[in-house]
Amino acid sequence: MIHQFQHNQVNIVLDVASGAVHLMDDLGYALCSKLAPPLPERCPPELIRAFEPECSREKIEETYGELLALYREGMLFSEDEPIPAGMIKPEQIPVKALCLHVSHDCNLRCSYCFANTGDYGSARSLMSSETARRAIDFVIEKSQKRRNIEIDFFGGEPLMAWKTVKDTVEYAEAQGKLHGKNFRFTITTNGMLLNDEISKYINEHMDNVVLSADGRREIHDAMRPTPSGKGSYDIVLPKFKKLMESRPMNKDYYLRGTYTARNLDFSQDVMDLYRAGFDQISMEPVVAPDGCGYELKKSDLGRLREEYWNLADRLLQIDEAGGFLNFFHFNVSLDQGPCIIKRLRGCGAGCEYAAVTPEGDIYPCHQFAGDPEFRMGNVLDGSFDRQRAAAFAGVSVYTREPCRECWARYYCSGGCSAANFHANGDINRCYEMACELERMRLECAISLAAVRAGNEEAALA
Repeated sequence: MIHQFQHNQVNIVLDVASGAVHLMDDLGYALCSKLAPPLPERCPPELIRAFEPECSREKIEETYGELLALYREGMLFSEDEPIPAGMIKPEQIPVKALCLHVSHDCNLRCSYCFANTGDYGSARSLMSSETARRAIDFVIEKSQKRRNIEIDFFGGEPLMAWKTVKDTVEYAEAQGKLHGKNFRFTITTNGMLLNDEISKYINEHMDNVVLSADGRREIHDAMRPTPSGKGSYDIVLPKFKKLMESRPMNKDYYLRGTYTARNLDFSQDVMDLYRAGFDQISMEPVVAPDGCGYELKKSDLGRLREEYWNLADRLLQIDEAGGFLNFFHFNVSLDQGPCIIKRLRGCGAGCEYAAVTPEGDIYPCHQFAGDPEFRMGNVLDGSFDRQRAAAFAGVSVYTREPCRECWARYYCSGGCSAANFHANGDINRCYEMACELERMRLECAISLAAVRAGNEEAALA
């Protein structure tokens, strides 16, 4: 399977199975649209007749020969490699990442919050240090032979449980030395409680920090108010900038925003954050119920496509001016990126990755937290539903029917199980709106990566 698209008079052909990306002239691009495997040794006469009025026979045959060479090399019209069943659904899956909900409470009242303003639909609570330590014991045991373990501090707002965060880091680092495990920590914060002491600790101990900001002041304040209804932009942006400017070069960060129907021109928000001094930015589409007033609709897709391409073009302009802006959703690898099982199964929610609530309950991920149907056990009693984990491990681009014929399947890995479930009541039934947006982003990302690679080659020539 191949996927063809164009932007700014650049012709791009993606070979789906191999991940190879080709920038082609008009003739090569047109020929690809007429071909299907297996390719014959010589250009079919009917193709020559079809293109001969505009091109010479020699040029057509030469271009076909170049396409045939790519086909023989497995870089055009290539076939999917057979995947061993054990890779798709292994008998034992190591848990290698935990999302610790150290706080089911929040000091903001974000309109679109999937966690019901932080309490996940139950009583507001904080995780005790003891429960967090038991979660660390759990992941050490369940990680089997895996050495690297990821711990995400999440909420609500995790800085409201700051003592638990620090106690957990200290305990995990000590236990890691005893058990031969290497812990990496991430924290997500709205910034309201950041101060110099906390920022210093985050920069010393957190390998990644996710800072929640929605862009322009008027957009951010409308969607991310305090409980009193006041905006939070002027409180958090200076704190974020101070943390970012003091962050070591070997530590990651990014600003994560959410766009809604109120800011379909979200590229303006990305650029506003860039002008404010931030160069690692993500802007996620809202998932919201119909009728709420800020939900994304199918009628918005044309505008959103235009906006993603606007953003891609702006990133190239920043490159040309000698600047740098990394937009999270435009990060793709032209050499096919992660390992094959990652491309088939995605984030590993429910098997390699799990969320733990303040009560110690285990869920497939943070977006399932609080739903009794998806409770998988509890770190306090050591229970863990292996059957449920195996069911999540068995979910892949092969079990999701639309994915089998989708050119984007090896990049999105079938999408988000939680989004699928909340939209359709089935983790295997794809959330169509998310699929459309993912394909948009990927076309921009692939185009951007290919153009950048071409510019680098030209600069070295």
